[in-house]
Amino acid sequence: MATGDYKIRFKDLKARVGIDDVAYSLGYRLDRKAGVGRYIELVLGDGKEKRDTIIVSNRRDKASQTFFRRDGSKGDVVSFIRENLSSFNATGHNEWQKIAGVMAQFANMPEPDYGRDRDYARGREAPQVFDPARYRTKPIDPDRIPRLFSQRGFSADTVKTLAPFISLVSDRLNGNFNGFNIGFPYTAAGSDSIVGYEIRGMGGYKSKAAGTDSSTAAWVADLSHGKNGLVRHVFFCESAFDAMAFFQMNRTRLGENIALVSLGGTFSDRQVQGVMERFPDARAYDCFDNDLAGRVNGLRLMALVEDIPLKITKTDTGLMVESKDASFNLAPDRSIYTQVGTHIPVRYRMGQWQPPKDFKDWNDCLLGKRIEPKIMTSKYERDENLAGRRNPGIKM
Repeated sequence: MATGDYKIRFKDLKARVGIDDVAYSLGYRLDRKAGVGRYIELVLGDGKEKRDTIIVSNRRDKASQTFFRRDGSKGDVVSFIRENLSSFNATGHNEWQKIAGVMAQFANMPEPDYGRDRDYARGREAPQVFDPARYRTKPIDPDRIPRLFSQRGFSADTVKTLAPFISLVSDRLNGNFNGFNIGFPYTAAGSDSIVGYEIRGMGGYKSKAAGTDSSTAAWVADLSHGKNGLVRHVFFCESAFDAMAFFQMNRTRLGENIALVSLGGTFSDRQVQGVMERFPDARAYDCFDNDLAGRVNGLRLMALVEDIPLKITKTDTGLMVESKDASFNLAPDRSIYTQVGTHIPVRYRMGQWQPPKDFKDWNDCLLGKRIEPKIMTSKYERDENLAGRRNPGIKM
């Protein structure tokens, strides 16, 4: 079933993904000795083992960020990802599709849907397959819970409850780090075999294990103790941390016959369909982020569980939604169910339980990290900034 053709352009992605975001995920660190101003230096490695240094400009404006090295090489976030493409779990028919997929993951936006091209790529390319032998794993010790959990606001009780669905993982092939990160195992419908991990580490590190199957598998925490037929509510989130935060904040209202799901920053029809096959009597819930990408994910979830083919297009004011019988604009700050239901008959197989409007996602809500209001600059400040851009001084 086709659920839409939501396309992502590089310009849209560059506004949300900075070179520094990508560099930090690859292990670069900020060299404060070089100063923190219009330019920052990011270094890979320490001391005599420095393997790379990049100088990044416009650190506060992701869309305008560029980098250069003292050897003369330079570029933007697209070229930086292209240099390091082998470090990411990237799929696509060609190099540019792979780069777009990596950027979509960093931006927490749906992966670009290439339709036939993607199917062709799957048939012709030899995709990287997850190798469980590559990763050392161990369970969480309830007496030595990793500090990252408390930093993200999680109580010891939450971690202990969800510990059966979490592992500590270490990549045997990572020569830069031999410690353990937090791994959320991915499984597919009808199998307990692990086919990848959503990985989180200190310093904002997030990734997926090499070869992780993000098209048919997801992180699923079945709190019915394996009695899938008893599950009545399945809560879909964009990350495992969001799912944990949602659980902690609403636990007294949820009961035991539930399942928490993370799609890991991607959204695949087969991911959702596989999850719902496990829980045939359950209702799906949209717990996605309070941003445009989250609304698109909610619409795609609705299209799948309600069996209503939808075409979703981004506009200057929000989203355009088209079905066989209707075409209408959707405001991202209002309930999508309320709006869609006035145009298209729905059976209410999906619910919405999104973060409060002041918060981007459930983990930010748990941490009390509100969305920063956009402050309009005065005419004087705009003129001063314009003058600064016109006379930037000595070029580096």
